[in-house]
Amino acid sequence: MRRFRKTLITALLTALLVGGTAGRASASTESPLSGPPPGTAAWLADDSLGKELPDPTTASPSEVAAFFAGLTGAQQRRLVEDHPTVVGNLDGAPVHLRYEANAPAGDQVLAYDPRGRGLIAHVAGDLENAAHVAVIVPGSDIDISTFDRTAQQAADLQEEAGDDTAVIAWAGYTTPSGIGLDLATGRLAETGAERLTRFTDGLDAVGLPAPSFFCHSYGSVVCGLAASDTDASDIVVMGSPGMRADDVTALDTDARVWAAKSPDDWIDRVPNVEVLSLGHGADPTSPGFGATVLPADDVPGHDEYFTPGTSTLTAFAAIAGGDL
Repeated sequence: MRRFRKTLITALLTALLVGGTAGRASASTESPLSGPPPGTAAWLADDSLGKELPDPTTASPSEVAAFFAGLTGAQQRRLVEDHPTVVGNLDGAPVHLRYEANAPAGDQVLAYDPRGRGLIAHVAGDLENAAHVAVIVPGSDIDISTFDRTAQQAADLQEEAGDDTAVIAWAGYTTPSGIGLDLATGRLAETGAERLTRFTDGLDAVGLPAPSFFCHSYGSVVCGLAASDTDASDIVVMGSPGMRADDVTALDTDARVWAAKSPDDWIDRVPNVEVLSLGHGADPTSPGFGATVLPADDVPGHDEYFTPGTSTLTAFAAIAGGDL
């Protein structure tokens, strides 16, 4: 009977996620962007400073930060000019140098990799002087072509939180595309969690405050898997299909964990199970999970948690700005 029940749950989950509860259906799977940033071979071959440059693949963000701290301003600028695609994506490099390196992609772009569907991180506010830092981790179907939606969410959160808070819109992992197996499994989230951990290690390496995470939909799976390896002060999930954890204790984090779900969110139709690698586990807004549940009754749908005027955005801003 137990085996039959698991089979039934798996079939239901597959029907909902693969068959299409929302969005467009997709039977294909995405290949996560991997490897060092473009231009790494030329970077590693550059001996003009008389010493080796840090390997983007193996050097830790703290080692990268120490390397740049030992350079003159002129040396730093030359590396930006000669190797913009490396410096612009190098966690641990000074924020202003990453901005300069990524300038063709826009103002205050903290990371940019156009390969495949593309990866990008953009900052709203004054990151270098911020007393508080927030990172928005989006869910499926977000890439360079659809990034404006996440960038606008960051701008709205930053405006609500105030001038001493900087908000990073982080589309730094390959998200699921459409409704399919990628959305129902943790494969892309695992790679995303590794990238998010390294990204936040880079923020720490340049002396920025511990960030708060705001994780939407599939992004909450990424944050759940990254939780134990980051120094996040708060983890806020919204419209979450689960965090691949039975409860807050299983996340193994010192961060405060918050959750919001609108009564009009289609995510409520997704079963909160994890069977044979399908599904993402318990609902973070359920009483037994242990997260602090935020009001979301005025949120009109799955993609509207950052809408100005909603109770969720007000609460998010209070968390991001250190007032809650």
